[in-house]
Amino acid sequence: MPTRRRALLIISALALLALASMALALMVGSINIPFHDVVAILFAAPDSMPAEVVLSLRLPRALSGFACGGLLALSGALLQVLLRNPLADPYVLGISGGAGVGALLAILFGFGLIGVNGSAFLGALGAMLLVFGLAHGDGSWTQTRLLLTGVIVAAGCGAAVALMLSIAPDDKLRGMLFWLMGDLSQANDPRLVLGVLVAALLVCLPFARELNLLARGADMAQSLGVPVAPLRRGVYVVASLATAAAVTQAGAIGFVGLIVPHLVRLAVGNDQRLLLAASALAGGSLLVIADTLARAIIAPQQLPVGVLTALIGVPVFLFLLTRDPQAGR
Repeated sequence: MPTRRRALLIISALALLALASMALALMVGSINIPFHDVVAILFAAPDSMPAEVVLSLRLPRALSGFACGGLLALSGALLQVLLRNPLADPYVLGISGGAGVGALLAILFGFGLIGVNGSAFLGALGAMLLVFGLAHGDGSWTQTRLLLTGVIVAAGCGAAVALMLSIAPDDKLRGMLFWLMGDLSQANDPRLVLGVLVAALLVCLPFARELNLLARGADMAQSLGVPVAPLRRGVYVVASLATAAAVTQAGAIGFVGLIVPHLVRLAVGNDQRLLLAASALAGGSLLVIADTLARAIIAPQQLPVGVLTALIGVPVFLFLLTRDPQAGR
């Protein structure tokens, strides 16, 4: 099958999966709504209770989940190229830890939703700048130095989070734990994260050829005319900002950025021209499905969506290790 036709089929299949996951999210919940009613609501917007549930509650949450999952998977794919490490994911560089410190401080001091989101983004941005500054040092920025700096910053943020949890009053502890485990229940405006996802793809896709060369090694990429240092900085900034936007909206959701690029790579190969877009579609679909399950399993109560992604991600990653021993190296 020609490569272009195969790529078109894979992207089309993932787009259909994304539509199916969105339809499932709009149908399933404490009140189940048939598919034909969902279609009628989307196109006619009648004044009824099911319409209010779909348009005001489920649709914004599903769109936010899709955008956050896409951002996390895209960040994971970019960081695995940047660090040339298949175990790299959006949280390995401490971005999530910084967001967690900011969000938990805001919850601890009684800030509202806007304050929590703003503090989470500032914390993620601060962690990104700290890692970049420490790893860059005298200019000798290597993958190992960046990775080790990120791990240390993440460990420090983890200690700060544990300290805040230990001193938090009981009435705020549940909200703090839900944020740390990932929670889309407060995601009521998806426009910002959807815009960030589109912008990140528009920035990255024109440089897919350079990313393909960078994945083979910095020396080879530089010998073929790729400006390695600016490209590395750009990849780091885009991946970090994408992670910060996702974490600010949905809390700390693990495994999406680690597992999805691996699964997509098995299907499409390591060509970044296809891998980046496919990872965004697959990551968005996975998070929407996980969030739907989190809402529906013990409805009307809800589980943290990060618990579901971990329960899905752990066996999938163990399967990948048995299938491909090189995945963990």
